[in-house]
Amino acid sequence: MSLTAPSANIARHLSEMAVHQPDVAALKVPRGRTSAGKIDYLVLTFRELDIEVEAWRERLLASGIRRGDRTLVMVRQGLPLIASAFALFKIGAVPIIIDPGMGLKSFLACVEHSRPRALLGITLAQLVSRFARRAFSSVAVRVTVSGSLTARLAKERRGKANHVVTAAAPVESTDLAAVLFTSGSTGRPKGVCYEHGMFEAQIRAIRDTYGITPGEIDLPMLPIFALFNPALGMTTIVPEIDPRRPADIDPAKIVQAIQQENVSNSFGSPTLWRIIGDHCLQHRITLPTLRRVLCAGAPVPSALWQGSRTWMPAGQLHSPYGATEALPVSSISSAEITALKGPGACVGRCAGETRIKIIPIRDVDIPSLEQTDELGVNQIGEIIVSGPTVTKSYDATPAATAAAKISYRRDSSAPWETWHRMGDCGYIDAEGRLWFCGRKIERVETENGTLFTEPCEQVFREHPNVTRCALIGLGPRGQQRAALVVETKLTAAKDRETLAAALRSRATSNALTSGITCFFFHGKFPVDVRHNAKIHRLALARWAASARVFEVAS
Repeated sequence: MSLTAPSANIARHLSEMAVHQPDVAALKVPRGRTSAGKIDYLVLTFRELDIEVEAWRERLLASGIRRGDRTLVMVRQGLPLIASAFALFKIGAVPIIIDPGMGLKSFLACVEHSRPRALLGITLAQLVSRFARRAFSSVAVRVTVSGSLTARLAKERRGKANHVVTAAAPVESTDLAAVLFTSGSTGRPKGVCYEHGMFEAQIRAIRDTYGITPGEIDLPMLPIFALFNPALGMTTIVPEIDPRRPADIDPAKIVQAIQQENVSNSFGSPTLWRIIGDHCLQHRITLPTLRRVLCAGAPVPSALWQGSRTWMPAGQLHSPYGATEALPVSSISSAEITALKGPGACVGRCAGETRIKIIPIRDVDIPSLEQTDELGVNQIGEIIVSGPTVTKSYDATPAATAAAKISYRRDSSAPWETWHRMGDCGYIDAEGRLWFCGRKIERVETENGTLFTEPCEQVFREHPNVTRCALIGLGPRGQQRAALVVETKLTAAKDRETLAAALRSRATSNALTSGITCFFFHGKFPVDVRHNAKIHRLALARWAASARVFEVAS
């Protein structure tokens, strides 16, 4: 094998792994069950995966995709997603990845806004592009991906003994690498512009924060996180999960994969790991090969922190905090969380080279860091972050960029820094740990002061009849009346009245919640599709305007 000098292109990591650990499994894709009931996997080594990517690169180039082409990727998770993304990186093209679970209307709006020149997608995606012509009007090149594409493309190449690693297109660290869309959980989805250097910084931060080493085995339950594994040298086990409906997960299948493949690392939302953890506790299953579970997308409930110590005896649960625009920002583990108590959810210390500040809450643009102040210890405000993993802009959305980014320059000779407004509220404690208190847009401003979702909701969520709960505000900001919406399986009015009384009793025990007397009950909360964990509280507030309220006298 030969390998030319690398550029900043993120695709080079796969080729390097193909040289350094060619025969280690890079990817395992489930394709059924054996006669003995084991999961039957299609297995590709790092060498074979690199050959797959090269076959894709040749196919894409032959189809007319060139360096710099914005390419909408609409393929299935696992091999097609990894192979197509790395092939595009290698060409120097720019993959555009949009969460299909956001709904067709929002999805098409994102497509139209991002103006891709090429579409790389399954047959259904191609059909959608023909019917939704306005959204796909910029598409000039179409490449159809079938289930057997990679096997057909690489069949001859894979058997060759002399695999020559081809160099990825030379790029600068500041060159655009990809456009990844946010979930739009508290607003319209936005395309986040990722540079090659930002992906590089993310890899460093994830590797160093969690001590990940080549040869580990990962089961990522958010498909896009599988893209980090070739660079980290980890084997990817594709989970048997529908990314469009993650809450319908079969925990037994996930547990079987972890046990059969000796999985050491996994990423998933608190909702998914609550389902898997409850399954393990119910059936007295332990997962001793797991070194770490990364749980993100929403605050981790205390029951999950506690339960993980039973079903993961040799590892730890970690909760990384971040967003599509900046990831990871901070992280905390089950070993650290035990002795910590306070309003909000502790999300740990800075990860990697990230810096965190808390500033006063404002709902206007802040062009420069000099136009705001930094709050002190234990003062709740708006969280802002800076560092090499922090993205600089949204795609072709200058107003959104202006609202979310703050510039800073120490002096005329220093480079400009970008500080990202996370859209979250929180505080830093005396030990330098960050605490999350809730989304800024979801804060409740009453005549007596401001209430934040996480500190208030944690007062109620441990009640056995509360599945989830959400603080909402009724009325105009500044004069809002705080109320609580509860997701519960109780349906009888009498049972709900009893629960409302019990929750009111809890409310009076805490100064933060003592003014909450209104309770609403909901069968199933609206949540984001990506993590099935972020509650759409603003939608619940609109629903509550005409729903039955259970008001308990003070």
